[in-house]
Amino acid sequence: MPRSHARSPLLRTTLVVTGFVLIAASPLVGILPGPGGIFVFAAGLVLVLQNATWARRHFARLKRRWPRFGHYADMALRRRSFRRRQMRAKEAEIARAEAEMLGFRQDPR
Repeated sequence: MPRSHARSPLLRTTLVVTGFVLIAASPLVGILPGPGGIFVFAAGLVLVLQNATWARRHFARLKRRWPRFGHYADMALRRRSFRRRQMRAKEAEIARAEAEMLGFRQDPR
């Protein structure tokens, strides 16, 4: 999918408004049996984040303030940055375990 700056402003605005409508409709869909409201909310959030630079900045600020929220949001949105962080953490854990096996100790700071 092309980056948001490659789309026409009218299309971006339409997608952002559609995203907000989906976010607003998610509580109504949530009343129905099943997890539908979650998916409607996620679809709206994806549309807004993909098409509004100010929303991405605000979302990044929220993630810095509440890292746990950011972790679950990235996981749910299947963001590449989440997968990179997971891979780095896994590699760091493997390196720590190998260093410990070789007799190197980590000094607690």
